[in-house]
Amino acid sequence: MQGKFPDGVMCLLPPGGLEAAECSCGAAGACRHVVAVVLAYQAACSASGSSGAEAVEEWSPGDFADAALEALLGKRSIASAKRRLATGYLARVHVATAEEPVPWVELPNCSVRFLVPRDLAYARSDARDDKDAIALAVWAWRVWSERAAELGDGHFAVGGASEADRPGASAVDLPADLPADPTADRPIDLPVGHSSSPSSDSSSSSSPSSTPSSDPLASVTDLAVDVFLNGVANLGAGFTPRLARVRRDLDAAGLRWPLLAADDLADQIAAHGERAARHRPELVADLLAELVARSRAAATAKGQPRSRVLGTGEAAEVALRRLRLTALGCRVQAIGDDRRVLVFLADPAAGIVLTLENRYPGPALGADLAGHRLAGSTVGTLAGGNVVTETAYRRADRRLRLAVNRIARSTVSQSGGAWDHLPPALLARDLDALAAEFDRLPPRLIRPRVDAEDVRVIELTQVTDLGYHPGSQTLTATVHGAAGGTAELAAEHRAVAPAALDALAEALTQNPRFISATVRRARGGLVLTPIAVVATGRVIVPDLTPGSGTTDLTAATTPTPDPLTTALESALTLLAETTHRGARHLPPTFTTRLTTTAHTLATTGLSHSATDLHTLSATLGPNPGRAAFDAWSNAAIRLITTAERR
Repeated sequence: MQGKFPDGVMCLLPPGGLEAAECSCGAAGACRHVVAVVLAYQAACSASGSSGAEAVEEWSPGDFADAALEALLGKRSIASAKRRLATGYLARVHVATAEEPVPWVELPNCSVRFLVPRDLAYARSDARDDKDAIALAVWAWRVWSERAAELGDGHFAVGGASEADRPGASAVDLPADLPADPTADRPIDLPVGHSSSPSSDSSSSSSPSSTPSSDPLASVTDLAVDVFLNGVANLGAGFTPRLARVRRDLDAAGLRWPLLAADDLADQIAAHGERAARHRPELVADLLAELVARSRAAATAKGQPRSRVLGTGEAAEVALRRLRLTALGCRVQAIGDDRRVLVFLADPAAGIVLTLENRYPGPALGADLAGHRLAGSTVGTLAGGNVVTETAYRRADRRLRLAVNRIARSTVSQSGGAWDHLPPALLARDLDALAAEFDRLPPRLIRPRVDAEDVRVIELTQVTDLGYHPGSQTLTATVHGAAGGTAELAAEHRAVAPAALDALAEALTQNPRFISATVRRARGGLVLTPIAVVATGRVIVPDLTPGSGTTDLTAATTPTPDPLTTALESALTLLAETTHRGARHLPPTFTTRLTTTAHTLATTGLSHSATDLHTLSATLGPNPGRAAFDAWSNAAIRLITTAERR
């Protein structure tokens, strides 16, 4: 296609999109003449009746031959992509539908969309360097086409010798044999390579080796054993250098998810040394259980692909093309005396939620932070706006970094909360279907460590049972999905955002249309922790609302005590105390407390969880070793997953 202007400028648009356009005006990139020709072509098509709203055409991007790939991408890019294929990678195929007529492939760090049927020149990735990604997407589609019935719509492994027998089915088998229904409470079977027989204390508490570990997973598990035996409160000065070496080994091996868990563990240990408020013993226990769970899951041939459990092949950071993002609000957190702002940004093209984080020194309130600068804008504008950026970098955990420069900038426009353009992966209208989606997820301990994976936008019809619980300082309500189903909304008062509950209560009485929230399973249903609400044609971000929080809220009825939740929380608290004090430094009454809690678990129906605690109590003794750690790990993995999936 070509266009001619009255001043003699000629513009040529060959197949391949705007990047392949040529214009005689001499401007670099897509100039105004190129844009004018595209608009003129669209107008001509509209005038001739070609609206483009045609039936979805069935075709497969896997039909593109390697010769076509090499002709478009070049030999060097194909060679690079084949090296990545040899090491293996994860992919997820999204077929064309009436709502989304463009087929696309989700890769570890980017996505590839095939915009024009059977024309490879119009394949586009959201990564700036997209040539390798296009080839990887085509090869992934070929694998999926051959095994579509087996793979379904989940992630699957492509290439790599170690993934040949691991199709990546949606079901997950943790080596701990965790049941899909936690109330079934089946026994745990340890996999080969994780014997429950005791080992000598010297093997778990020996001084760190000066040579890099040939097995980083074994090293990080041995490190977890030392934390369990000695306790965070009693770690010696030599532990920090050892942890740093283990993190370097994990990084060198490309084990992204265990590395991020080890990073969080290092932060928790440092926080304890600094007497910082961000230290939480229960988080340390959770991280140790995660490291063990990932190590065990990677050692079995069942369930998720090893690369999905460990994050192999995940680049630390990828530069993205122009992004159009929709802000879903933000959350303000107190980190000691500092403040952390986490902005949630939906990427409709990729069907994911990205996060943008910044920390501000000083004990400011959320409303005070609304005017602080973030990525060339203010926190308040960014949290409720629409963002267009050409300077985005996405990390493996889906955190976003927006660079600020003079050439390519990020622009933020005001949003009225028109979130209905979001894809079904982000916008939930049927809450029963959303609950079923969360039921199909693997346990959190072995899922990819992705920020905001549990953030969704809910389209509402009504809000009922709105009320405030003074004892727990919690605002609760029942929300009804536009296409059916209900969920419980629960928001706790936090000193860093004193007016958040007031703003939320007011917004929920104004016939809200959408709410963004983190979603979790609890008490047999969904519980939403709100981030932002769309009501009266604007986006309301409770954490940034000014006020003192003194508004009188309607009291709610007292909730019925939940014995199962109480029993699980008591057991998890004891396990966290073990890793904080250290198995070698527990008080004489600790085993009695374990026995009492085990009895409580048994009376609530979790008999095998009770057996886990009895086993732990029996292995502690005066000189606990590896057997005690294995028993603790079994109990922690089961209890954490039961609490998550109940």
